[in-house]
Amino acid sequence: MFELALYAAIIVTIFALVDPIGTLPFFVSLTDPFNDKERRVVLQRAVVTLVVVLTTFALIGRFLFVAFGFTLAAFEVAGGILLFLVAYDMLRGEVTRTKLTPADSEDTSSREEVGIVPLGIPLLAGPGAISTVMIYEGNAGGDPWVIVATFVAIGVSTTLTYIIFRYGQRILRSLGRVGVMAMTRVLGLVLAAVGVQFVANGILGLFPGL
Repeated sequence: MFELALYAAIIVTIFALVDPIGTLPFFVSLTDPFNDKERRVVLQRAVVTLVVVLTTFALIGRFLFVAFGFTLAAFEVAGGILLFLVAYDMLRGEVTRTKLTPADSEDTSSREEVGIVPLGIPLLAGPGAISTVMIYEGNAGGDPWVIVATFVAIGVSTTLTYIIFRYGQRILRSLGRVGVMAMTRVLGLVLAAVGVQFVANGILGLFPGL
């Protein structure tokens, strides 16, 4: 039962960090001047960028720890703080500042590139999602199911992102701005708890005598 809860938590956490629901209004606004064909191209590039970036960091994350000489515990503390900042912005109903800068939001001139930047990176595959898949992979140890759950979470998040963006106009009409904000805040609360847990685990790893 504990293992199933852990695997479910991995999926929910990564989906919450990708946050396609909170990013949906930005996607709809950004692609509003585009025709249907151009909008589909942007959507395809965004989800491909998302899955490639998260999968790459999930695969090479543990090697980066060795290459840069930092411990997983230190990365957990840093990642937990980052998650809490993301969650704080989500609880306030804002697009997190760790994902989007003013330069990102203004640079929308190329219709061929907006699916990659800023939609794919950093709005969907942002620093929080990247650091989280690295932490889960680093913590997997001898449990192959944690690794499987991480990649399943990436696949589920990518699939749901595609569906949510594909039917974005209908979803926004159904939920309304209030509904989108409410769901974003719920996901933000989940992320805040995960961020605190990451920091706690990291501190215990850095100071095992506590």
